[in-house]
Amino acid sequence: MYPPPSPHDSAISVATTDPSKQASSSSKQTSSTQNGPPTKQKSTSPRNPPPTYADLTPAEQAAADLEATAAVQQAQDEIEIDFSDSVTDPGYETDTIGSASSSLASSVRNYMFENGRRYHRFREGAYNFPNDETEQDREDMKHAMVVNLCGGQLHFAPIGENPQNILDMGTGTGIWAIEMGDLYPGASILGIDLSPIQPEWVPPSVKFMVDDVESPWLRPLNHFDYIHARHTVMAIKNWPQLMGRVYDHLKPGGWFELQEIHHRPQCHDGSMPPDHPVAQYWDLVTSGLAALGVDFNAALSLADMMRNAGFINVETRIFHVPIGIWPKNKVLKMVGLYWRTILIDGLSPIALGPYTRGLRWTKEQVDVWLVHVRQAYMEGWVHAHMPLFVICGQKPGLGVATCPS
Repeated sequence: MYPPPSPHDSAISVATTDPSKQASSSSKQTSSTQNGPPTKQKSTSPRNPPPTYADLTPAEQAAADLEATAAVQQAQDEIEIDFSDSVTDPGYETDTIGSASSSLASSVRNYMFENGRRYHRFREGAYNFPNDETEQDREDMKHAMVVNLCGGQLHFAPIGENPQNILDMGTGTGIWAIEMGDLYPGASILGIDLSPIQPEWVPPSVKFMVDDVESPWLRPLNHFDYIHARHTVMAIKNWPQLMGRVYDHLKPGGWFELQEIHHRPQCHDGSMPPDHPVAQYWDLVTSGLAALGVDFNAALSLADMMRNAGFINVETRIFHVPIGIWPKNKVLKMVGLYWRTILIDGLSPIALGPYTRGLRWTKEQVDVWLVHVRQAYMEGWVHAHMPLFVICGQKPGLGVATCPS
């Protein structure tokens, strides 16, 4: 038996209030099609959202800046635990725990329904997770979480002030590419994904395309200044092949950056035993994906694979993503709130593919098991986190020096 959950450690459903999130959400399509039932949506926005940075007084902004700086440092070191009895979730309420390329043409907007969730049909079976609006909201929330965790930075590779051609692999809702378009208006940014779920109103320098990064690339060699991918570790089946394609299509001196979470809960204080339902949940996801040909532990080997592909100046930063509101730091507490919400909301979409396709569970078996996992996520006495690996590597070229490791 485990200690009872803290009465203050309640389930919270939140959504980002990022302006780019609002822009992307306006163009999302309804999930009701002839191929399956509609997906019912329920608002998860904060009813009393906290004030924005611009609303704060100068003194409050200074305090917020200090808190953000401390958050970045703690996330890379060790997160301080909030042992107070007054841990709350202020400002939020909840009711439940709740090889050819194609443009964004209407002919691609066909979806396959399985277990009540919508999956992409382009290269059907290549990606084992859904793409419906609930999943898109999770993806945008992950973006907000990572940007806050990383101190507001969209990237760590030193790409200079005027990159020309940028590729975002597995762009999802396109929110990272859109914000990069705002940050680098002179760059040509291409986002590719298996699903046409990106908004139509974007900066003029940003374009989206439906394509499979594991198929032969149609862009010329030595074309991109910077290639980025995030949250793709669950989807890629042949990392060495992909690394080779990235290397070939980068300009000499260009940069490749991966931001990948290793979905294995860890604890600095040993508060999550190996038989904890959350730990068991991810063990089963790993086994299911392995049966489908996906190495779920690839995040641990990406830096070595990058070096083996020929990249130099490979550096890895590790940020610890808290699960829940146990951190004392306010920024990390919010990041943990986001991440726990993402994981709870994603329990079913993450598990259904690996469990039913890989492990041959029935949907009913999955639903029963997830009840226990959902409850376990709410146990405030567990101070768990997951590592986010930020890995940057550079393609050699004339005048490119190799920095000492």
